[in-house]
Amino acid sequence: MNTQGLQAGKSLATGRFASGAVALAIVLASAPLGQALAQEQTSAEEAFASSRHWASQIRSYASKSLNSDEALSVAAIPLNGPGIEQYVNADTLMSPGSIMKLVTTYAALELLGPTHHWKTDFLTDGMMVGDSLKGNLYVRFGGDPKLTLERLWSTLRELKSMGINRIEGDLVLDGSYFRVDGGFPAFEDNGDNPHAPFLVEPSGYLTNLNLLHFQVRADERGTQAWTTPDLGEVSIDNRVTALPEGPCPARSRFDWEPVFHENHQVTVRVTGQLPQGCRSTTYLSLLPQKRYSASVIRSVLSEMGIIVSGGDRFEGTPEDARLIMRTTSPDLVSMVRDINKWSSNVMARQMLLTIGAEFRKEDDKDDRVAGIRTVYEWLENKGINTAGMVIDNGAGLTRHGRITARQGAQILQQAWDSPYASDLMASMPIIAMDGTMARRLRNTGMDGEGRIKTGYLENVRSIAGFTRDDNNTTWAIVGMVNNDPAWNGQAVLDRVLYSLHFRPPVGMTLSRSADENPASSIQ
Repeated sequence: MNTQGLQAGKSLATGRFASGAVALAIVLASAPLGQALAQEQTSAEEAFASSRHWASQIRSYASKSLNSDEALSVAAIPLNGPGIEQYVNADTLMSPGSIMKLVTTYAALELLGPTHHWKTDFLTDGMMVGDSLKGNLYVRFGGDPKLTLERLWSTLRELKSMGINRIEGDLVLDGSYFRVDGGFPAFEDNGDNPHAPFLVEPSGYLTNLNLLHFQVRADERGTQAWTTPDLGEVSIDNRVTALPEGPCPARSRFDWEPVFHENHQVTVRVTGQLPQGCRSTTYLSLLPQKRYSASVIRSVLSEMGIIVSGGDRFEGTPEDARLIMRTTSPDLVSMVRDINKWSSNVMARQMLLTIGAEFRKEDDKDDRVAGIRTVYEWLENKGINTAGMVIDNGAGLTRHGRITARQGAQILQQAWDSPYASDLMASMPIIAMDGTMARRLRNTGMDGEGRIKTGYLENVRSIAGFTRDDNNTTWAIVGMVNNDPAWNGQAVLDRVLYSLHFRPPVGMTLSRSADENPASSIQ
């Protein structure tokens, strides 16, 4: 017997058996892996299809609502959880309206710092003798976006506490903190009230937002009308008639018509009917900034029994003037909150001028231009492509402002990683709860699920901010509608927020940028 051949055959058979076993083991082991890979591929394809479906639904809804495929622009980026970036016309330059305030306030938080304060100084070139200040009283403004009547009263009250009853000199206002070359670009408002608060322009002399608060009230004596502050240049011609007690009418039922005279004198004629126990109010800006501020300061001093014997002047403060008092604004974080919660145009514009004043170059003649340049440089240093972006005035109150949804979302993405992210987010209106979002998306289950800045102009509606989906993933979202008309644009943008919350486009992994993974973003 050929034992060697048998042994060799056995060895060969054994080798073949071993090889087959290994192959079988590999096949058996690889089957679950193959299934897993197939399942993952299927899931990825489903997620991709789902994301396309999300964008397609938004496009379809917008097209039907706005009668246009190009009126809506959207960019949505997941920030801390699973999701697939969404882009609809995201590279189209759009008019943003007031969401541009987020760019200004975020820039201010990082460039000026959250603890930045504005100072308004009161100085003199004279001496205090007895109950008199023998010299001029200088007011050196520092660009404060919100120098209120209450703060003025509290500061000027110190003069009374010092025993001063008379200022034997002029009231001199110094508004040179800002450099403004030739004024500001005009905004052509389509409303019928050129004295509305949202149209107030920024100024080195800004005081109390340059506003007069008018009120009229009815009681058993008839009607009484007054204004706060009470200025000598402004009088009221009250023609409101009193009615028996009943439902209080809306503000729109009253007409406040200013009639301008020489020497900055204004008579405001108010007409309407008011039931007893009711009152109606309005805010108007009627005087030039310089004149208003001087008149307010004189009015406050007069109420305290302090007489200014001289006139009003508007010029710089002498270097040898001595500081008497100072009022310091709340910190910048507080200002940012007021700007974004209630969309204050003049405060946002004042903040852009402040950025310009603090970062101006030696040959800069205009702080608005310097502020815009500084913000562009700051954005570009963060890797944001600013091509086509037009900031204009920092508030969005302009027909010329432009930004893409992608640019806006990328700025919010940067803000999410900022040390001051919480300050910016806290400044935005809360969905269905406060600010300009107080009445939107109520009874939808989205109360408190997002912080959204809104924008509103003729033919413009917009949103920008942060919102959470059902998986607790936070998204940076920017949406803009530019359409004629845009009245139903708000419903479209609310639909975007609702859909992103309840039907988010969620994939297997965290979303990547379009450059890293083109298949993960829908254009």
